[in-house]
Amino acid sequence: MATTSPSPEIEDPPTGHVEPLEDHSEIEQFWEPDAGATTAEYAITTLAACGFAALLVVVLKSEPIKELITGVISSALGLGS
Repeated sequence: MATTSPSPEIEDPPTGHVEPLEDHSEIEQFWEPDAGATTAEYAITTLAACGFAALLVVVLKSEPIKELITGVISSALGLGS
């Protein structure tokens, strides 16, 4: 039983001299729709930050963490024994 997929069929590269494009409009049209990518990246980053903040809130509300933070603050202010 084979565990790999067959190799994709690849066309041979062009041979001989390739003329440069005189009209760059096709290239510009190809790259133009990329304008919304930045917005999508910001949205994903914002969702990740919100998820991390929610996790941080859950951790900080736990009793052992509250005691640890209270102890550090008390020691820093000289209120501890």
